[in-house]
Amino acid sequence: MPPLGRVDDAPPPFRRAVESLRATAVRPEISVEAMPAPKRLAPHAAALSARVNGDEDDIALGRLIVLYDPEGTRGWPGPFRVVAYVSAEVEPEIAADPLLGQVAWSWLTDALEACGAEHRALSGTVTRATTEGFAAKADEPVSTELELRASWSPEGDDLSGHMAAWCALLSAASGLPPADVADITARRGPGSD
Repeated sequence: MPPLGRVDDAPPPFRRAVESLRATAVRPEISVEAMPAPKRLAPHAAALSARVNGDEDDIALGRLIVLYDPEGTRGWPGPFRVVAYVSAEVEPEIAADPLLGQVAWSWLTDALEACGAEHRALSGTVTRATTEGFAAKADEPVSTELELRASWSPEGDDLSGHMAAWCALLSAASGLPPADVADITARRGPGSD
């Protein structure tokens, strides 16, 4: 993973947090890179973007932002705040399911728990959007998208579990099988029904 920007002059807890992001293993289907961090949300910030690569296109996108305010002037229950965003295309039938928001939110909460990402003050939203083309775009297929936005305050400066949870959320939103499960569909030959 490339450097997450200049952190040499940042306080040691923020430097440790950024290093813990770099140390987290990422699935080969997920491409992660540093991106410019927002400058006005906190005195110190680092940001990552991610793409989940499919056969032809990116099937999910995400951002993870780490904010650090050592003075505690932001009103968070601790000096850090993690902000996560995931966007993925979903099938129209799935988007129509009234439980989609609850299911998508459970992907995040389950990932945080499974990855040992201790946190406080979790909040967020799940949005589904349908895009239909008209006039010159009438021939374009209807697309549906799921967006999850969340933030929480981690319990400490080791953010490796939080990074792993974000990657697990990206995997779930994009429909990837769990990392420890082999995909046998690629091994099936013709007539192997």
